[in-house]
This record gives sequence, structure tokens and C-alpha cells, in this order.
Amino acid sequence: MITIYTSPSCSSSRKAKAWLKEHNIEFVERNILTHRPTIEEIKMMVGRTEDGVDEIISTRSQIFKKLGFDLETISIQKLFKFISDNPCFLRSPIIIDEKRLLAGFSEIEIRRFLPRKTRKFNLQQAQLSIN
Repeated sequence: MITIYTSPSCSSSRKAKAWLKEHNIEFVERNILTHRPTIEEIKMMVGRTEDGVDEIISTRSQIFKKLGFDLETISIQKLFKFISDNPCFLRSPIIIDEKRLLAGFSEIEIRRFLPRKTRKFNLQQAQLSIN
């Protein structure tokens, strides 16, 4: 099952939800402001990233700039606690399933959440149109 962590004012969150609906992909939505991610959820997110914490943090957020965080020196436990207490620190949306994570919205990258059978069919159709 796919979980999408969203922020209500985020246009990328709206685009991602619309894309998932358009492709008939079931998901559970979690508004990060009303249902803050737990430390365990944040650990799980980081565990599914390729680049670690940097991949899920919004370095453009007001709070990040205001606090002047140095991600190299803060302990991971303190960072997880801070993110849990201040979910606006997260990029939005974060789309996650049992194996993958996508932070932010990319029309190309979100395709990884299509079922394998659908991706295979789309590839075959693209190959046929080339020939």
C-alpha cells in the first residue's frame, strides 16, 4: 500500500494525488501538519532513501533557513525528533511504499509506483511506436 505524506498548501502534493488517482493507484493520505510523522516513520522514510536524510528535508523551508541547521553536526536522533516536532521541515509530498520512496513530485519518477505489469505494457507500447 502506498502512503503519501502531504502538506495542504503544497501544489506538488495536489499534483501527486491527482496523478495517483488518474492511474487508479490506491493510497492512504497523511497530512503532515495534522498527523505528524512519528520518529519511527521518519526512520522508515530515511531507510528507503538513496541519499539519506538530505533527500526528505526541504532545505528551502523557512524553518531550515531560520535555524541555520548544519546537518553534518546534529545527531541523527535529535534530527529525527526535530523533524517529528516540525513536520514542515519535510519535503512534500513524500510518497512511500514497502520498497520505494519519492520526495517531491516528478512526473517521471512517480511512474515507479505503477504496477510492474503496467510499466511493462507501457514500455512495449513505446517500443512499438518507435518501430
